[in-house]
Amino acid sequence: LLEPGAEATIFQEQTSQSHDRSALHVGAIELFVGDEARLSYVNLQNWDNRVWHFAHQRALVERNGYLQWVVGGLGSRLAGLGAGGAGLFSDYSQEAVAEPSWFDTGKLNVFIVITLFLALVLYYIGQAQRGKIWNFRPIAGLAAIEEAIGRSTEMGKGVLYVPGVQDIDDIQTIASMIILGNVARMTAKYETPLMVPANSPAVYTVADEVVKGAYSDVGRADAYRSDLVRYITSEQFAYVAAVNGMMLRERPAANLLLGAFFAESLLLAETGHETGAIQIAGTANVHQLPFFVVACDYTLIGEEYYAASAYLSKDARLLGSLKASDTVKILLILTIVLGCVLLTLGSPGLAEFFATQ
Repeated sequence: LLEPGAEATIFQEQTSQSHDRSALHVGAIELFVGDEARLSYVNLQNWDNRVWHFAHQRALVERNGYLQWVVGGLGSRLAGLGAGGAGLFSDYSQEAVAEPSWFDTGKLNVFIVITLFLALVLYYIGQAQRGKIWNFRPIAGLAAIEEAIGRSTEMGKGVLYVPGVQDIDDIQTIASMIILGNVARMTAKYETPLMVPANSPAVYTVADEVVKGAYSDVGRADAYRSDLVRYITSEQFAYVAAVNGMMLRERPAANLLLGAFFAESLLLAETGHETGAIQIAGTANVHQLPFFVVACDYTLIGEEYYAASAYLSKDARLLGSLKASDTVKILLILTIVLGCVLLTLGSPGLAEFFATQ
């Protein structure tokens, strides 16, 4: 009985006490919801298959009252629910037996696409390892890196390389280290000063080894200095303040902002723009791309950033993965076009097969 204007939530559970003999349960539930009252009533019944269950259930809801009534009945030999003489009876249900399901056929389309992609990756990696060379579309921002380093060399100024603000376990930071190796080889070759501020001890360690190896690769190990890579701080905006100070004091001719960036992206890009440096940025964080686009000369957008590491490293595994990714994209586009055409002609088979389950 719920008085006018009152609110309540009631949960009731009923279950069998014994599983070794027959039983009879006769229950009655009557609910009265007053004016402007609100009642949520949940009744869960879990009976053994030897229980005979009969219940009388009814409710009276007054003006502007609200009743949410949920009844969950499981099991019983025979169940009868009635209100005012009416009854509902259920047949005896057999026991359900769980069976192992090792493969969800509703995800067959996903399985096919993943299998195709993995097969193409392995095939193209094998081709690359055997010396196969593919032509990829040029990326303007990537081609501009050497131009930026050349400009710095001509002006007698340095190159500032910012590898993002994430730790070394982030995939964007790993891709940035690959690009850093190529940049360091060019700066060593042209005898251009290089500055790499790191925001993590792990990133500092890896970046230092990458730069040291790059200088050694071009025969300039003697030109390597331990202060080319500097650990600043792990605090986000303290790191940004330090990097902005380097931009304003050192006045590098080229700023390369390549990695994972967040709220600090506009602060870095705007400061670099004010110094007049040529700026090349790249990140996979789409929410920061607009800031880089408006404040930098070139921007590697999303997937271009990851492709840059494959372009520069010439690693067979990276090039093979990139080629496989492009091939799958082309196949998916063709499949979508074919599905649209068939659907227009009244044949929905392909569209239904690739429908999201």
